[in-house]
Amino acid sequence: MPEQVDVLICGSGSAGLCAAVWLARCGVDFKILEQRDGPLQQGQADGVQVRTVEILESLGLSEDLLKEACHVLELTFWTSSGDEGIRRSRRVPDTEMGLSHLPHVILNQARINELMIRDIQRSCGNTNIRYGSRVTDVKVDGQTARDPNAHCVTVKTVENGTEHVYRAKYVLGCDGAHSAVRKSLGFNMVGDSTDAVWAVMDVYPVTDFPDIRKKSVLQTDAGNLVVIPREGEEKVRFYMEMPPGWAAADVTPDNPHLKARLERIFHPYAVAVAETAWFSVYAIGQRLADRFTQDYRVFLTGDACHTHSPKAGQGMNVSLQDGYNIGWKLAAVLCGQARPALLETYVTERQETAKDLIEFDRYFTKLFSSAYRKEHRVSSADFQDYFVKMGRYTAGLAIQYKPSLTVQPGEEDGLAAGVPVGMRFPSAQVVRLFDVRTLQLAKALVSDSRWHLIVFGGHVNDEEARTRLFTVTDNLSEALSKLPLFNRRVHDFLHPILVLKSDRLLLDEKNIPPFYTPKTGRGGVRCHLNVFLDDQTYHDGHGEAYKKYGVDPKVGAMVLVRPDQYVARIFALEDAVGVWRFFEAYLNPTTNGTTSV
Repeated sequence: MPEQVDVLICGSGSAGLCAAVWLARCGVDFKILEQRDGPLQQGQADGVQVRTVEILESLGLSEDLLKEACHVLELTFWTSSGDEGIRRSRRVPDTEMGLSHLPHVILNQARINELMIRDIQRSCGNTNIRYGSRVTDVKVDGQTARDPNAHCVTVKTVENGTEHVYRAKYVLGCDGAHSAVRKSLGFNMVGDSTDAVWAVMDVYPVTDFPDIRKKSVLQTDAGNLVVIPREGEEKVRFYMEMPPGWAAADVTPDNPHLKARLERIFHPYAVAVAETAWFSVYAIGQRLADRFTQDYRVFLTGDACHTHSPKAGQGMNVSLQDGYNIGWKLAAVLCGQARPALLETYVTERQETAKDLIEFDRYFTKLFSSAYRKEHRVSSADFQDYFVKMGRYTAGLAIQYKPSLTVQPGEEDGLAAGVPVGMRFPSAQVVRLFDVRTLQLAKALVSDSRWHLIVFGGHVNDEEARTRLFTVTDNLSEALSKLPLFNRRVHDFLHPILVLKSDRLLLDEKNIPPFYTPKTGRGGVRCHLNVFLDDQTYHDGHGEAYKKYGVDPKVGAMVLVRPDQYVARIFALEDAVGVWRFFEAYLNPTTNGTTSV
């Protein structure tokens, strides 16, 4: 008999595990099939970009990451200086000032996977991973796919030599560049490859090179090399360009020409490899799947639908973000909250992201090529300028999703001019009212499947403004109660956050509407975590949050943020009906029902 499951995840890499974290927390029935015999022990990926760190923070998984990882704070460039060898030509912050409250860090992918697996086990009581499961066939019944409750996807596997059959409502193809799911569906990878070969190695270097513990880009007459410091205090990763004509098979860690090339690149500094912990070779190529979904029941993620070079450290990050995107959407649909049309936005959003990544990587890798720079007269300064300019993109913070069911730019956007609709909500320093803690507002946007409504209420120390806030809040509560899902327990679905521009020392807590301090604790204890002030702090200065967000405190605004921290829409402070209309279109009418406002 086929085994039924709501979501079958094929592959336990970054994308599959991140999606599973969402599903586990939301109580969705899922299983993960992994061809390997056990968890990943040594991943190729190591760079954890800023946006990924933000995601892991929102999931409550960043503490160990930040404690164990190597923090990359500075980027240095080195260029040839004639017979004297290399010299440092430039140093810049690794991440643009003010871009995020979190750093770019380096930690092995296997350890990051372990953090997510541990979280899944905490939510489910077990990992739900079946190791030694090789996918052999995937088919979607196009007729029953129209029925949202149908287990319309059949997946055949071989597990320990025995064929096993699954029937699932949804399947995620997270099984890497050689995806069996993609091949079974007949999807193609479209793109090209080059003859350029790079060696990548994790080594323990004995060297007097001063920037060995910094991210460093070496552009030399002897070749190009990138230094990435690893976690711990000793290990370092080298990405080294090999000369034209070298085949991947020729590049081995014991090849004497490799050692000689390394020495020439670092001259006049001495470098020797005491030990090689890991070594690999890759040829550069960029490919994109021609389709990301079959009937919106099977979805490809990560390397199964986009492959590229590791130069900008995007692979694991974009894959994990694919899983983060599809995970909350599948949970919302399967829990009966959202219309199935929500899943279409995974394809439009992440396919566009993948296309942009391929285009970026294609040009970025060309700039790393000594031959390309020479042929096109690209100077070292030009290369460095582009590298720095694209820092926001490589940090994962340049993505802006296009208009859709959950991204709705409009005339009110100017009310919060510093909050671009379709982009991740930017953070700013605020003071939490009830315990006077200085915090980044982004920390309030936890990934717990709820939507976040950030209400910029302005000043409330005068009676007129106070009356306005209570009226706005009453109207909002009343409008949302017209939706039965909200009426049952609005705070289980919507997370209201109040940000005021008031002098904290003069603020009377009675001026805070109880909607923002709901009785959601044990025995009806009030929650005191949702009210913040843009005000002076005791030790950290003033965050100027209203200024950063472009909100006039005399006018105010409401910003609706999706469960994945992307801005859905900006409303006028008084537009409670607009919020109702947004959710009336989003919520599943068969489980929620609607009532006119």
